[in-house]
Amino acid sequence: MKFEAALIVVRDMEQSRSFYENLLDQEAIMDLGANVAYDGFSLQTLEYWVDFIDKVENDIDFLKNNNSELYFEIDDYDTFIEKFNNYNDFEVEIVHKTKEFPWGQRVIRFYDPDNHMIEVGESMDSVVKKFFNNGMSIEEIVEKTGFPVEFVVDLKNKLIN
Repeated sequence: MKFEAALIVVRDMEQSRSFYENLLDQEAIMDLGANVAYDGFSLQTLEYWVDFIDKVENDIDFLKNNNSELYFEIDDYDTFIEKFNNYNDFEVEIVHKTKEFPWGQRVIRFYDPDNHMIEVGESMDSVVKKFFNNGMSIEEIVEKTGFPVEFVVDLKNKLIN
């Protein structure tokens, strides 16, 4: 068995597409109207979803989901935050502003138009590159990030080549 993708239900496909494509730079792989597939997840309209699971629309709630998230990474976190701060298609509710975790990664969490939690984090490759650029040793980076030595060495070799 192979996991294919996550599917999230949306009330307004046009608004959701705008959010994922314009703010999060996602590109639709397939557009079936009521279902739009991206790399790793799909949007499904509420009208079709309730038929698929033999429910009615009132059976589906869009409460803030705080027990799961769609997680995205980006190399240029600062540029994304600038874009996020200037996004005005609709007001985005923030779960928390940028946090830097002990392993050095910066992340922000917020809700999409249907209250699905979204995390955008600085890619760990870019975090490790930043540490190298700041003069940290392989051992210091391993200690800070918890990554295996081999991963950090491989990334350093990619930076040199």
